[in-house]
Amino acid sequence: MSGLDQRIVLAPEDGSLGPLLRIADDRLGPHSGYGRHGHRAVDVVAVVLAGSLRHRWGVGAELTAGDVAVLRAGAGLEHDEVAGDDGARVLQCYLRSAAPAAEPEHQVHRAAAGWLDLGRADARLWLARVAPGESVPVPAGLLVVRGVDGVLVEQQPGRRVQGPGAVLVWQLDTAVPEWARGW
Repeated sequence: MSGLDQRIVLAPEDGSLGPLLRIADDRLGPHSGYGRHGHRAVDVVAVVLAGSLRHRWGVGAELTAGDVAVLRAGAGLEHDEVAGDDGARVLQCYLRSAAPAAEPEHQVHRAAAGWLDLGRADARLWLARVAPGESVPVPAGLLVVRGVDGVLVEQQPGRRVQGPGAVLVWQLDTAVPEWARGW
């Protein structure tokens, strides 16, 4: 594979998932990137599933499978992300910014597992990697499982999830935001 193969797995346009705007399952070929682009008033949570990714903004960051990067675009920034020699597989989760006028910042959480502190009251993220033949109990919320056969997305009350796969659970304040009222 060369270039970028992006598959949108969730994109509610009615604000029904509170701050969660979109989840994309991205595959990048070796040394492929998104191209320099801008973000404003959005937080991007990038979960690296496989391969490696170099984030090009500020001092930059090298990410490998299991790492989670949180980019808070705030008032705006331009950046790029480029896959390493082995390409990359990334779940890109976009949230409406909790602080749209703030200065941009970037945090990397290495080998993230369990609850990840996103520093915001309206969204929580839980992560696990499940080996083949194993299962893991997951908390209630919006379940996103990247398995062998694709991506499963479902609202659920908490259950066990069979591996193999990367598992995310979003707990979201789903009160309809002001901008979405009247849809």
